[in-house]
Formats: sequence, C-alpha cells, structure tokens
Amino acid sequence: MQNINTNTSTDKNQNSKESAEKLHRKIKETWTGLSDNDIKLYDQKRNEFFAKLEEKEKVSKQDAQQKLQQLEKECGCNKAKAA
Repeated sequence: MQNINTNTSTDKNQNSKESAEKLHRKIKETWTGLSDNDIKLYDQKRNEFFAKLEEKEKVSKQDAQQKLQQLEKECGCNKAKAA
C-alpha cells in the first residue's frame, strides 16, 4: 500500500498563502483607502501598517487591532501577531 499524505508542507504553505490573501481582501474591503502595498505591510511591518491606516483612514491603532482580530477570526486566519 502506498501512504498518501495530503498534509505536506506545500499544502500548508498554500493554505497559509490563501488565508493571507483572504485577509488582505477583507482589509481592503474594510479600509478602501489603503493601497495594496499598504496592506502588505500588515504581514511584515505591522507598525508601519498601523501608521498608514491612521494616516489614510483616521483609525486608531487600538480600534484597528480590534477590527483586525475580528477579520482574522472571520476568515480563519488567526495570525494573532502582536504589534
């Protein structure tokens, strides 16, 4: 019998990428004034992301963090990164 393992690291990476893309779409829907490059900051330069959000959307970091937790939960992303 051949062992078929569908939980490869490639599958996990693809799922992670799909989750990130889904979250990025939700962020874009929520804060339409952010550019795609602004949204990409969320993954690597969180403080810069919050600065752009405050500048362009007039949203405080605290309010944004609460909304992002909600968006992550909705899309099943659960990144839970601390800023």
